[in-house]
Amino acid sequence: MSRFKKMDKGDSVSNFRTAPTEPTVPYGLLKAARTSGQLNLSGRGLEEVPQSVYRLNIDTPQEAQQNVSFRATDRWWEQTDLTKLLLSSNQLTQLSDDIRLLPVLNTLDLHDNQLKSLPSALGELQELQQLRLSHNQLTSVPVELCTLKNLRSLTLQQNILESLPEELGQLENLTELDLSNNHLKDLPSSLGNLTCLQKLILCHNKLTCLPDSLANLTNVKLLDCSKNQLTDIPANISEMLALEQLYLRHNKLRLLPYLPLPALKELYFGNNQIEQLDTEQLACLKTISLLELRDNKIKTLPEQITLLTTLTRLDLTNNEISILPATLSLLPSLKVLLLQGNPLRGIRSDLLSKGTNELLKYLRGRIKEDPERVDEGHTVMTLPSQATVNVHNIKTLKLLEYSEKQADTIPDEVFDAAADQGVTTVNFSKNQLTSIPSRLVEFCSSLSDINLGFNRLTNCSHIFKFLQLVHIDLRNNQLSDLPSEMMNLTKLACIILSNNRFKSFPEVLYQICSLETVLLANNQVGRVDPTHLMKLDRLSTLDLSNNDLLSIPPELGLCTSLSSTVKKSTH
Repeated sequence: MSRFKKMDKGDSVSNFRTAPTEPTVPYGLLKAARTSGQLNLSGRGLEEVPQSVYRLNIDTPQEAQQNVSFRATDRWWEQTDLTKLLLSSNQLTQLSDDIRLLPVLNTLDLHDNQLKSLPSALGELQELQQLRLSHNQLTSVPVELCTLKNLRSLTLQQNILESLPEELGQLENLTELDLSNNHLKDLPSSLGNLTCLQKLILCHNKLTCLPDSLANLTNVKLLDCSKNQLTDIPANISEMLALEQLYLRHNKLRLLPYLPLPALKELYFGNNQIEQLDTEQLACLKTISLLELRDNKIKTLPEQITLLTTLTRLDLTNNEISILPATLSLLPSLKVLLLQGNPLRGIRSDLLSKGTNELLKYLRGRIKEDPERVDEGHTVMTLPSQATVNVHNIKTLKLLEYSEKQADTIPDEVFDAAADQGVTTVNFSKNQLTSIPSRLVEFCSSLSDINLGFNRLTNCSHIFKFLQLVHIDLRNNQLSDLPSEMMNLTKLACIILSNNRFKSFPEVLYQICSLETVLLANNQVGRVDPTHLMKLDRLSTLDLSNNDLLSIPPELGLCTSLSSTVKKSTH
């Protein structure tokens, strides 16, 4: 039996009368949609959905009414029902109940329209898996929508929703729910029934509390509750065992909650009212790699911050911290430490501008080793060559140091002592090295910080092999060029080249987009290319003092990332 229904006479007359105002869709698009099962009508200025779209599955195509022969690709009787309908970025104010004529849709995209309500017929689209309704003017969600048992993704951000139906909890297969940028003051307790959820976005609402049932969402990996009016967090949030990213920025929280979450990697707590950090709350963050606490009222950092052994980024910008514990430098994985906007005592502001590595070095220098914490008798080991190496620093700080020896080579025993220790920092400064020690390459997979300052280096061969490199100090050598292969150092943030023999800005540096600090003072640089420099959009500190520049190119003013630390030549 034919799947196509013949329209009665009344239908024919009705369609004829409305034809002049019926929005049209190019027939070629409809024809292609019958073959592919997909129709994209985004951004076409539609004020309503054409009937030809609703009836795509049931109306007889034009080809069937013509006495022509068909190629294999034109066999209309083998058409596919519509499964994907994209109607975003139009001017739709309503959706007809005729949407039920497309019962096998699995994707319906209506975002960026002017919808004020939704038809109850949406509940008949039982195959629907993705429903995108963001950037509309919806004030409510129809209960019928909550019967869509196969729905996986529901995006409702940027509407004017003030409440949600309790039936929302029936969407048991939902994995993504975005309710951000609405006017929600509370959430239905049934939210806890959405046990398949992996991503829950609740930011930019008016929530004053979260439902206790949130603890049932044991598969959620990302929870964003930023920009609400939360004053506390339910204690049982610690039962959300899959949680990896938790955003609580811009609320009214006074305490860091106790979060013994086994998978938590990123915690964003900026712009709250936290005044102190308790040891218990810090100690439970055993897997944390990013901790953002900026724009709070924190006055002190407890020594127990060193318990966060997996921490790579710590943002404490704009707090009230006056004293920084030197033990902060013992954090083995810390790569980024942000402290601007704190009334720190004993730390120069220019030291903060030089980046994390310089700051951690400074803090390391303040540590007075506690004999009780050091392996008895094994802090310093004398090698057969009479060289000495600090084994404790290698094991605890991952620091290999052989400096101020005036040596022209580094003894093999020094490298042997650090074998398989995952060394991240090497300090071979203040020696007589003329080239980079070849055995240094043995640590290329772990080294992030190299200090070869105050030597007699004339070239930097091998340096491009250190792909994890973040900071390198090559000051006071005899360098006049850098190898072009250094462009592969995509993590390099700081390079110090002061007091060398450069006559121009090293070309390869223009290609290292990760650079934040370049210090080239006291060279013979006569030229810098501001157009290339502008591509370094992370560059904040550039020191060109005491070079051969007649003037600073005015185009440097367009390098908006540069701070006021850019210096002119004094020649």
